[in-house]
Amino acid sequence: MTVHHEGDMPHTMSDLREGIHMMRKASPKTWEAWAKFLDSALAPVDLDQKTKEFVALGMSITAQCKYCVGIHVQKCLDAGATDKEIVAVCQVAMVMGGSPAMTYIAEVYKAMELYHEKEERLK
Repeated sequence: MTVHHEGDMPHTMSDLREGIHMMRKASPKTWEAWAKFLDSALAPVDLDQKTKEFVALGMSITAQCKYCVGIHVQKCLDAGATDKEIVAVCQVAMVMGGSPAMTYIAEVYKAMELYHEKEERLK
């Protein structure tokens, strides 16, 4: 993607990392249990990693969670998803979540921009 605009996704992801850091420090046993659950639930068993991330992204959109959108856009891309596939996930989320879900497509766009810009900087 070549369109550049100022968005709050970098701040959103920074805030999320700070919140996670706080929870890890304040409640390490709870965080460890949560992390093990996430690893188990998202392991590529029965469904491959990309498919599981597509489900997580679609649910993040319909749940209207910009933090989750940011995480799962990155994980979709890391699992090899194309921009077209992510757009297809957005379409299904819009079918299931209506106009409120459609507004969160802006968060998907911001996340895709953020991660594509990072990829370009690493080249």
